[in-house]
Amino acid sequence: QVQLVESGGGLVQPGGSLRLSCAASGVTVSSVLMRWVRQAPGKRLEWVSQVDSRGNAMYSDSVKGRFTISRDNAKNTLYLQMNDLKPEDTAVYYCAYSVQMGRGTQVTVSS
Repeated sequence: QVQLVESGGGLVQPGGSLRLSCAASGVTVSSVLMRWVRQAPGKRLEWVSQVDSRGNAMYSDSVKGRFTISRDNAKNTLYLQMNDLKPEDTAVYYCAYSVQMGRGTQVTVSS
């Protein structure tokens, strides 16, 4: 059974940084395609980033150059380093494997 547990969200001022974590069980994050998605209030789920089994990373245009996806194979954990955060990054962030997602972690960017 796949379980994904996100953490690391919080309240940050514009221009600040956060690192999100996604602890996985039931799936090996280094062996599959893993994604970060987000959902802002009143909006649809939005793809943010992904990394495949070869380590190839992709980003949405809205976060490219500011966010970095990575993984720790020993900890079986996926990360999302978010720098230069903007108010429009405010959302609940989820890690995802196939159709499975965790409960998410809230990121709020506000002064």
